[in-house]
Amino acid sequence: QVQLVESGGGLVQTGGSLRLSCAASGRTFRPYAMSWFRQAPGKEREFVTNITWNSGSAYYADPVKGRFTISRDNAKKTLFLQMNSLKPEDTAVYYCAAATSYSGTQPTMLDYWGQGTQVTVSS
Repeated sequence: QVQLVESGGGLVQTGGSLRLSCAASGRTFRPYAMSWFRQAPGKEREFVTNITWNSGSAYYADPVKGRFTISRDNAKKTLFLQMNSLKPEDTAVYYCAAATSYSGTQPTMLDYWGQGTQVTVSS
């Protein structure tokens, strides 16, 4: 069984930074790609970024390009999201997710999800 646990969320002022982590566990953990999604109150879950686990190729949604950076530590089975220049519209619950054979942006295609971590950006 694969488990994903996010951490690092919190309250930050506009322009500030946060670094999210997602620790994976499970002997069968061999993702093809891992992703970050976010969901704001009253809105649908939104793709943020993803990275292929072996090659490290990353893809970003337009609203976060140039501000967010995804990375991973394969040996520690940990995914990161460095968020800089945060804006109030970045406020959401952030989820990490893993896919065994998918690298797209549709949340229904992901195999495993974490419980989420709240990020709040004050204006």
